[in-house]
Amino acid sequence: MGNPPDSRHPAAARTPPCRAAARYDSGWNAIYPKDRATHRIAVLAVPPVTNFDLSIPELLFPAVQIDGEPGYQVVVCTADTGVVPSYSGVPVVIDTGLEALTSADTVIVAGTGARTDGDPRILRALRDAARNRQRIASICTGAFVLAQAGLLDGRPATTYWLYSDEMRHRFPAVRLQPDVLFVDDGDILTSAGVAAGLDLCLHLIRRDYGAAVANTVGRLGVIAPTRPGGQAQFLETPLPPESGTSLADTRAWALARLDEPLTLRELAAHAHMSTRTLTRRFRAETGASPLQWLLHQRVDRARELLEVTDLPMDDVARRSGLGTAESLRQHMIRRNGVPPSTYRATFTHRNTSQ
Repeated sequence: MGNPPDSRHPAAARTPPCRAAARYDSGWNAIYPKDRATHRIAVLAVPPVTNFDLSIPELLFPAVQIDGEPGYQVVVCTADTGVVPSYSGVPVVIDTGLEALTSADTVIVAGTGARTDGDPRILRALRDAARNRQRIASICTGAFVLAQAGLLDGRPATTYWLYSDEMRHRFPAVRLQPDVLFVDDGDILTSAGVAAGLDLCLHLIRRDYGAAVANTVGRLGVIAPTRPGGQAQFLETPLPPESGTSLADTRAWALARLDEPLTLRELAAHAHMSTRTLTRRFRAETGASPLQWLLHQRVDRARELLEVTDLPMDDVARRSGLGTAESLRQHMIRRNGVPPSTYRATFTHRNTSQ
């Protein structure tokens, strides 16, 4: 982990940086493949670093292959190279310093046990990255590092729910959203704790390369490509124990029938429970109502069909269960900010095979 670019990625030192994007928008590809090099990601370890958070980008981003070429180059860096202490007590060895941030297109700050007294060198490097219009993200308590650098002032952000009160108290200028898995504020993104880093990284892949690529990476990692709901599903109502009443089978049944006009009553009948019980249990397990969850899955299915097929819009709408081309258009604009024709034109030229 954390080898220097010339040993792990021989082309890293000579590859020109990506073209600076005019803006980053949720659901919109900000990286234009016709005139860009491989997207470079610098993962910043702030000691004591959280090992799991540090490993997430190195596991997911290298899985992206576009036309047989890597979609990302990932390097791990830190302020003082060598043996870096970790929050778990198992140290890691990182050979690359903060200079890696200057050539990165995206900087990701991993979670850390140090939520106060930020290293001035790190804070200065992050401010420089922000001034250079680089995309900056944090996983878990990495948000405290961004907050200390002043990058979250006046912005919506999230962090691990256990430290929400601390974040509010120490950084009142941050518009904290404690109940979500991640917050995308364009050029600054933050995620909640632990596994929410997976959601954030898949979201970045989806922004850069589309739903089909992100779904493929999710399948390779045995990760749900999108998880409706937020931290509230873990905070307020713990998941029920695995038993015969789990709704996993009903969700799988519904996913195989997204093109059908499924009703709440039909879902409840499959789960062998009342609609009221189904709604309560569904929200406990997914953070969303059954119909909200269905709509989320249908829009995601539509995005993938737009990327990997040339079906007419009416057929995409029908196969994804959204009904008509006009309904598809409305949901795509609401969810992704662009109509389906624009979304297709952006993503269909990509090879999503791994």
